[in-house]
Amino acid sequence: MNKPNLIYILADDMGYGDVSALNDKHVFTTPAFDSICENGIAFTDAHASSAVCTPSRYSILTGRYPWRSDLKKGVLSGYSKALIDEGRLTLGKLLQNQGYKTAAIGKWHLGMDITNNPVGWPHNTCPEIDFDVKIENSPVTRGFDYFYGISGSLDMPPYVFIENDRFTGKTTHETEGTGKGHFRKGPTADGFVHAEILDQLTDRALGMIEKLAKGPFFLYFPLTAPHLPILPAPRFRGKSHTNEYGDFVLQCDDVVAQVIAKLKELGIYENTILIYTSDNGPAPVSDHAELARAGHFPAYHFRGHKADIYEGGHRIPLLLQWPAMLPKNRRCDETVCLSDLLATIADIFNVKLPENAAEDSVSNFPLWKDPGSGPVRNDIVHESIDGSLSIRSGKWKLELCPGSGGWSWPRPGEEPPGSPRFQLYDLDADVSEKRNVVNEYPEILSSMKQKLAGIIRSGRSTPGVNQKNDNDHIWDTISWLKEV
Repeated sequence: MNKPNLIYILADDMGYGDVSALNDKHVFTTPAFDSICENGIAFTDAHASSAVCTPSRYSILTGRYPWRSDLKKGVLSGYSKALIDEGRLTLGKLLQNQGYKTAAIGKWHLGMDITNNPVGWPHNTCPEIDFDVKIENSPVTRGFDYFYGISGSLDMPPYVFIENDRFTGKTTHETEGTGKGHFRKGPTADGFVHAEILDQLTDRALGMIEKLAKGPFFLYFPLTAPHLPILPAPRFRGKSHTNEYGDFVLQCDDVVAQVIAKLKELGIYENTILIYTSDNGPAPVSDHAELARAGHFPAYHFRGHKADIYEGGHRIPLLLQWPAMLPKNRRCDETVCLSDLLATIADIFNVKLPENAAEDSVSNFPLWKDPGSGPVRNDIVHESIDGSLSIRSGKWKLELCPGSGGWSWPRPGEEPPGSPRFQLYDLDADVSEKRNVVNEYPEILSSMKQKLAGIIRSGRSTPGVNQKNDNDHIWDTISWLKEV
């Protein structure tokens, strides 16, 4: 068989409960998402490495936990410098080495050098930039032959498309959104209309699939939705019978339907690996209370949401099909991480990875072939927006913070008096993380702290030569780590 094509569609802030095939109490139906489940594998215990977007995306493309990079918490802005080091192996570079044409279309949010500021600019700052100058360290230097999209999230200026390493135009005016359509005030190019961007990027992605159809190709397609600004196209408004967020999810489902239709039209459906997932859990801006009144729960029965250390922050839908090779209509309950893709693809091609690459990536290929074949991971580390870490090992999950580490209650610094420093949950008995048993299992607390400390200090969580974390000195300030 010829080498398979790979299309990786990454939703922005979409929850596990938004896929009707994964939600037994769904209010609306997502036929395209469900079709991937029917024709492939749905992972029920899949996780982003972080509860927010930039670090999650970093691990997808590098196979490395994001807190090992210079970014120890939070996310980048639309003006930030490149986060992925130039010499680091990425998924795109790996596939280029295998003879693939590679393209990235959509939201980058991993930094590129579009200003002369060595640090990057805050989210609400709009520096003067030269829109005629070549952009250094753009995606075309990180493993992609072609890039078309935006530098940050759709709520972050500058609001102008980038093609390869050039802006496609100059900004001529400023725009600002309000309400669920909120986006930060910033410079905007003519023709850049926030409500039309998802359709425009989809058309561009479909055109790229057609252009590269002779293959093999890798299309990384990070959507701008259903992240704010929550602006579903008119043809989807009211379709979900929930609110604008639900309607936007249905538009994302339609994007997948269009991709599947294009693959069938071109005769490359059978030998294309199609993956759909999300960079983190659903954001509270989607108005979870309003959705609940309509009977919809985007985080399903998991606690918390985007930004949190709780399951709702990082447990995400992960749907996979490869019709020519993999089983159909299967569920996989083993724990996996989005950082695993690089090692998985290397396994498919029998490529030995360098010691200084994919340090936290574990091949999921055995699970692709047989979803019931057993665990591939011994543990998994999660991160919240404030840099708090947790470690999952089997049924146990230890959170190295007293609260959410994010935006849900209890927020950092707002924990009730007397709250334990740490949280320990038995996810087999308490997947909703309602009962903290940290005081009942001191031996579990100790062993898991030791395990996480070893993962941090060794620079990797996979077998191999120890590696160095970026800005290693930051760990000297972490109180629990100093105690281990």
